[in-house]
Amino acid sequence: MVIDGIDSRLLFCGLVGLVAAERLAELALARRNTRIALAHGGIESGRGHYPWMVALHTAFLFAAPLEVLALDRPFVPSLAAAMALVLALAMGLRGWVIATLSWRWTTRVITIPGLAPVTGGPFRFSRHPNYVAVMLEFVALPLVHTAWLTALVFGLLGGMLLRVRIRVENEALARAARS
Repeated sequence: MVIDGIDSRLLFCGLVGLVAAERLAELALARRNTRIALAHGGIESGRGHYPWMVALHTAFLFAAPLEVLALDRPFVPSLAAAMALVLALAMGLRGWVIATLSWRWTTRVITIPGLAPVTGGPFRFSRHPNYVAVMLEFVALPLVHTAWLTALVFGLLGGMLLRVRIRVENEALARAARS
């Protein structure tokens, strides 16, 4: 479909590129915050699943536009608008999480013994609000351009990986609280 003279597939690839750029900025912030947390006595848990998370998120950002281009997925304006809204809300939630956690936000599981978990901001409503945002993004971003296969596969794989991640994180938080 052509939107204002531009192929919707190109616009979608641009959207995915913007999301990828945002993720790279988050990774830079996470690296900085990781150094700070470790300097405060932070202990990393769950290193084994971290490379899988990186691979999954990277593959996701390639799979969505690839599906749209290779399988010629149609652009459905009403679906695109709804999914763009869900994506924006998910990204807003992630931003709220990052702002609430401040220097304690990383892409790794790092706890600081004796430091109480954050309970303000979105953590008043969910113990793992960032993972709610991640799951919404795995579904919403591809569906902006009806890449339903990417939404399905990465939604399922992301859910499976987050089960591991949440278990690791809960165990790490419990250990840190006992310290």
